[in-house]
Formats: sequence, structure tokens, C-alpha cells
Amino acid sequence: MEHDDYMQLAVQLARTAAGQTSPNPIVGAVCVANGQVVGTGFHVKAGTPHAEVHALRMAGKLAAGADLYVTLEPCAHTGQTPPCTEAIIASGIRRVFIASIDPNPAVSGKGIGLLRDAGIEVTMFPNEEADFSNRAFFHFIQQQKPYVTLKAATTLDGRLATQHGDSKWITSEQARLDVHYLRHTHDAILVGVQTILQDNPFLTTRLPHGGKNPIRIILDRRLRTPKTAHVISDCVSQTILFTMADAKGIDSFNEFPHVRVEAIPEHADFLTEVLVRLAKMGIMTVLVEGGSHVHSSFIDQGLAQELYLYMAPKLVGNGPSLFENNGRSSISESELLQIFSVTQIGTDIRLHALFSKEVSASCSLGS
Repeated sequence: MEHDDYMQLAVQLARTAAGQTSPNPIVGAVCVANGQVVGTGFHVKAGTPHAEVHALRMAGKLAAGADLYVTLEPCAHTGQTPPCTEAIIASGIRRVFIASIDPNPAVSGKGIGLLRDAGIEVTMFPNEEADFSNRAFFHFIQQQKPYVTLKAATTLDGRLATQHGDSKWITSEQARLDVHYLRHTHDAILVGVQTILQDNPFLTTRLPHGGKNPIRIILDRRLRTPKTAHVISDCVSQTILFTMADAKGIDSFNEFPHVRVEAIPEHADFLTEVLVRLAKMGIMTVLVEGGSHVHSSFIDQGLAQELYLYMAPKLVGNGPSLFENNGRSSISESELLQIFSVTQIGTDIRLHALFSKEVSASCSLGS
């Protein structure tokens, strides 16, 4: 095995916990002694030991004089766990290969500096997959907002529903199950109040073997969400209602301990303020499953980073579309995306794309 192979193994290990470490990044580590892998690890969950610690514990005494491959710069500060740099130095590791520099000001460059000061040889070993895997974390740290992914299910002619509002079911059961996996890997799920009033969804994760329920975010400027709605009566997950400061009935939700109401001042940009507040709550990733108005607002304001579009082989000929904007008069004004993957799921097609502004930004991740 070569350096690339060991780092690729570390990347694969990191992905094992994708969507489960928020607000921390996903990290993988591999310890190699005399050409043999003697220790592996990945960060499982915030507040638990980091990848490097798991790999070093597995390696034991074999770590002395060995090499360590890690997908992200080791932390040099005390948070919920001790600094990884201390564990690496104490283990006797000889060389450390790092795929990405941590953009967190508490870490960035400091981890590398401490290791070098201790006499450990540190080599930057860039890996695009490692950078891409932590795109949500990098965005969260650098922009101080959650990483936003739009999800929509449409017919081939781009309709989210019929003109009468019927949308059950556009896509196949297999595609809907895939959406539940998306929910499992996101911190929060966001919809507009109209979705609550029309569909009364639970907004939970329903996978065959269980899964993590995201925090439920409802955009409800006039606070029209009924107390009988499933997102209110069902306490399996927290619900946060974002409304305007002058909305009536804000205190009436105090009887529900799992429900939180956030009032946005009239002078603030509503959607931007929502994201800023979510970031302060430690919410790193948001899956938006709204209707046409909600999706269009995120796109128009440049607040969406990715799109998962599930397309069913159906034509309906009427109804709302994913994105509606009457102000764009030429094709040159189109919102550009870069297709990342196209996958057939059941009878449907899942298109995964990044908004073009995010593609250019991701090219510099870890640099």
C-alpha cells in the first residue's frame, strides 16, 4: 500500500459516521507501522474520542515510530475531549500525514505547529474526497450558517404537485425510503407552514432499522401552526417555530416542552436570521423539504448549497414547480448547478447537484 491508499482508507473510515458528528467534522485516522496497518479509527459522535485517539489506542505500543494518516488537522484545544495533539505526541508517532487543514480558528494551523514543535514530521497530503466529505463543516465554520440542502420530488415535467395540491405519491416507495436516509444524516429538517397545514407531516426518520430524527424547523411568520399538528403533538423530536415578533399566540406554545418559538424582528431579513440563529444553536446541516415558495426563497437569496431532486416518470401538466421566479428574463440569468451524481432508485431518478457558487468554493476547501 502507498500513501494514497492509507489516506483513502482514512477517508472511508470518516464517512462511516457521516451526518452523526455535528457540530463536529467527520474524521478518519489510520496508524501504519512497518508497512502494516496497526490502528484505525473514526470520530463517532460529538463528545466522544476523536479518530486519532481510537487509532492510537488500537495501535498501542506499535504507535511508537509509526506513521499516522488523518483526514483533518488534529485538534490542539480542549473542548468536550482533550487535544488530539497531546495523544499523538505521547504515543511516539514519527510522521503525520494530514489531508485538510481545519478552518476552525481554535485549531487552524495550531495542531500542525504543536506537532512540529514536538519533533514530529508533518506532511500535508491533500485529498479532494476528504475536503468534499467535510464541506458542511467547512461552510458552517466559515459562514456561521448551516449548510442547506434542498430536497424535492417532481414529475418529469417538473411539478411538485397538481394544481389542486395533490402530491401523494409522486415518487416510488424506494425513493421515499432514500429521503428518510437523508433525514437521518441531517441535523434539522425545514418546511414552511403551508406544508404543515396541507399535509400535517411528522417530519421524522422512518428507516427499517431506526434512525436519527432531525430537529423540525417550521417557517411560520403569522404563527398559524395548529397545536394539533403532528410536529407539535408528537414529542419524538424538538420543533422550532420561527415567526415574526408581532405574531399572536407566541406564549401559547409554552405548554409543549419540546416546542420552541423564535421571534424574528420586523427589520431583520427573515430567512437569513433563521439560519444565523440555527447556527448559534449548533445546527450544522438543514434539509429543506418545503414547497415552491420556500425553495424559491432559498435559491433567490443564495442560501442553498445542494439539491437532491427525485424525478418520477410521470407527466401531470399542471401545478407548482420547484423554483419559480418571474424576474429572470433571459437564460443567462439562470441559477447554475453542477450535477454531482445521477442514480436510479426504484422507478425514479435521483439527481444530486451543487449550486455553482458552492462548486467554486469547495475547490478551495482545505487549502
